[in-house]
Amino acid sequence: MLRTALAIVLGFLAGSAVNMGLVMIGSLVVAPPPGVDLNDMESLKAAMPLLGPKYFLFPFLAHALGTLVGALVAFLIAPRGKGWVSRVIGVMFLVGGLVAAFMIPAPKWFIVADLALAYLPMAWLGARIGAALRQSSGGAHVG
Repeated sequence: MLRTALAIVLGFLAGSAVNMGLVMIGSLVVAPPPGVDLNDMESLKAAMPLLGPKYFLFPFLAHALGTLVGALVAFLIAPRGKGWVSRVIGVMFLVGGLVAAFMIPAPKWFIVADLALAYLPMAWLGARIGAALRQSSGGAHVG
């Protein structure tokens, strides 16, 4: 049980690190419009109508790849047969995505795509990749 809890905590931390890293890189690759401070919620809310689709690529990648990495790490650390830990990671990140959807007035198309594609599907994929890695090294299947 301790190893399962550790898998969830470390998976969440790894996924969060990937998420934050991609958000930081994204603001360097796709610079915000002049005068917009992405670290200030009011500035971000005011700028949202000015932001085209290119501004949402890195946030989506951060959410999707953060969840994928977190789910994979959790799967690989958890005892064999504990594939549900990847789904727990997916739900944890989905809850974060729902909170962000209410806090940040992003376009509806982004919110729908983000919530539908970045969390639970990526958690499932993380478990599948983990299972494949375990199987190639003689381990167990997704539980």
